[in-house]
Amino acid sequence: MVDVAEKPTTRRAPQAMEVSAWSQLKANRNWLGWWFMLPALGILVLFLAYPLGLGVWLSFTDTKIGRSGVFIGLENYEWLQGDTVFWLSVLNTLLYTIVASIVKFAAGLYLALLLDKHIPFKALIRAAILIPFIVPTVLSAIAFWWIYDSQFSILSWSLKKMGLITQNIDFLGDPWNARWSTIFANIWRGVPFVAITLLAGLQTVSPSLYEAATLDGATPWQRFRHITYPLLTPIIAVVMTFSVLFTFTDFQLIWAMTRGGPVNATHLMATLSYQRGILGGQLGEGAAIATAMIPFLLGAIMISWFGLQRRKWQQGSDND
Repeated sequence: MVDVAEKPTTRRAPQAMEVSAWSQLKANRNWLGWWFMLPALGILVLFLAYPLGLGVWLSFTDTKIGRSGVFIGLENYEWLQGDTVFWLSVLNTLLYTIVASIVKFAAGLYLALLLDKHIPFKALIRAAILIPFIVPTVLSAIAFWWIYDSQFSILSWSLKKMGLITQNIDFLGDPWNARWSTIFANIWRGVPFVAITLLAGLQTVSPSLYEAATLDGATPWQRFRHITYPLLTPIIAVVMTFSVLFTFTDFQLIWAMTRGGPVNATHLMATLSYQRGILGGQLGEGAAIATAMIPFLLGAIMISWFGLQRRKWQQGSDND
């Protein structure tokens, strides 16, 4: 009997699937959102981040149209410190933004509360309210330019027919009249954006909260103070942040109506930057004026952000 040598059997360990870091990155669901955001991120970098960085760099140079400049440090900003027209534009911009934003918020909130009720032709009224916002800015500016005309103003004509004035009002020729006139035009354009956005927020408030408060004997003001306003706070913060940013950087309305006049009374930082940088050819100085707007814009954003965080903390939610 022949012994047959048994062949040793060797167990092969299961091969671990070797996955590269790149493959894991492509398959990781946590990164899926970033992949979808890449096209939009590329557009933002190309059309926002790059022009912003270039503008900041130009503000440190003496670049002029048709001639590349050299680095001069803070000379443009030092020059602006003694420029009375620049400081006048800063004051005009702050006045324009603060007054217009407050009135737009108050009027927009009132319209939103009104349209949230059951009123006749509510859908038609909503569509009509949007008209000032969807009309191109330049067309609105031209319309107001005719309304404020020193000779053919419909406002002056109406007031004279009512016997309230004896001569036409110089809306755009007097410095303070021009300031208030442009502020009113901005309010007319901006109220629909605030109203419709707040109305959308009001639609999300459960009617049962108001019913419970009514059964408890709450007055309309108490319902607004303790139900409507707290639930609308995040939306108010967002919409007012955008409203402040749009108002602070407004250019088309002012430039089409007054070109910054009379005697620089309506010059905003945006219009002055355009006048100095493009029309005047001083790209470095114009870029410095535009760059000086950044701290104000960041301040508005941070106020809104910290307000939302404080609101989350009060409600006991996570701030992460």
